[in-house]
Amino acid sequence: MSTEGPTSSPIEPPPRRPKVIKTNQQQVFLYVVLTLLLSLATVWGGRMLVHNSETLIFAVGGPNSDEALFAAKLAIVLKNNASRFRIKIVNNADNAKAIAQFDRKQADLAVLRTDAKVPLRARTLAILEHDLVLLLGPGNKKIKSLAELKKKKVAVLADNESSLAFVRGILDIPDGADAKIQMAPQGATLDKLFAPASGFGAVVAIVHASKAVRDKAYEQVARRGGFTLNAIDEAKALARKIPGISNETLTAGTLSASPEIPDDDLDTIGLEWLLVAQSRMSPTAAGELARVVYENKSALGLDSGFASRIEPASVEKDAYVMAHQGAADYINDDTKSFMDKYSDLMYLGAAALSVIGSIFAAIYAKITRIAPEKASELSTAILDIGERIEHAHSLDQLECLQDELEGILRGAVIGLRDGTISTDGLDTFKLGYEFVRDEIGMRRDYLKRRAGEGEKAAQDVAPPQHDESNLVVVKTAQSA
Repeated sequence: MSTEGPTSSPIEPPPRRPKVIKTNQQQVFLYVVLTLLLSLATVWGGRMLVHNSETLIFAVGGPNSDEALFAAKLAIVLKNNASRFRIKIVNNADNAKAIAQFDRKQADLAVLRTDAKVPLRARTLAILEHDLVLLLGPGNKKIKSLAELKKKKVAVLADNESSLAFVRGILDIPDGADAKIQMAPQGATLDKLFAPASGFGAVVAIVHASKAVRDKAYEQVARRGGFTLNAIDEAKALARKIPGISNETLTAGTLSASPEIPDDDLDTIGLEWLLVAQSRMSPTAAGELARVVYENKSALGLDSGFASRIEPASVEKDAYVMAHQGAADYINDDTKSFMDKYSDLMYLGAAALSVIGSIFAAIYAKITRIAPEKASELSTAILDIGERIEHAHSLDQLECLQDELEGILRGAVIGLRDGTISTDGLDTFKLGYEFVRDEIGMRRDYLKRRAGEGEKAAQDVAPPQHDESNLVVVKTAQSA
């Protein structure tokens, strides 16, 4: 008779929790990625909001005028540079009417020549072009001074009527007072103007500096001895006397290389073409426009040469047209251009990182973080084993409980190592483990004693066993 009760299948311990550190590290990595992505999205959204497309009205003259063609190129450059600005070109009968539109605050941008009436609110973004005043005489005739022109029939060779008023102004001749100063007929050449039949004793040509260098017509006429280029000795005095006039120097060979005209550096006067903006335009906007213009000079020059040598606006206090504050800031401190361009985005990105990171940190700390299991919480499982010890009626059952207890201990040791279990309540765990371990030992001793006593009692109750061989011998002897 066996004293061992029926064996029970060992109780499988519950599945272990996933490693806390690995899971928490995955969460931290996920939150970091989400923080960066949301910050980038915030910065992008802020950029779209702050740099929302803004349309600037550009007042120009006729569709084929230099300023209109320049405005069209500027619109393309702004678009190619992903600028927030868009250009709307508004054509007028001539540039004077375009300036008048600008003066009425009906346009944000315009191009003006410095002999025009400058609106009070105009501020310079860039110098687009220089116009040169060429004083030409027929053949080898020299013109010693501007005063001589008052005695001659003079043709003004220029693109617009405003140049006639400019020449009358420097000669101190009121409009209409002397018909000798006339605009050259449209399409007239120097050969025709200096022909004896024309009657002109001088020609005042007002041309773009870039065009004068490229125009081969001067060289062709010069080879035929058709004209003489004269210096304007009063250039410095005129520049001081009349606002908007600049003192210019023609280097040798500017108009013709062979023959060389002029044959030496020569003084003359000139005018400037300015890209102007309204003074109310924000410094940031003006600075961005100035930057785009300065950094894309080659793309803004016209085929005719206009705006092929763009210069920064004059930031001097006595400049004829003051530089816009935004353009002046860019010109005076170009090293800050990167910060000026990206500082707003950097501040927005830092703020977004701080706010979004704080939100995710709070979510991780309060909600999603998997906290390590306290060692004291394992004591419940140990005490549960202790309660089942008295119900173990066989050594096999007791061994199952022993294995389960050792499994809890092994898991606790591993958990303490990899961080899935904290040391909180470790003393309680140790006390519970030792108590249950001792209980199992005592139960094992008890079961072993019970088993030994049962075997001894069974042997005492069993009947004596006789040797069959002896019985056969006795029977044989009796029968004999």
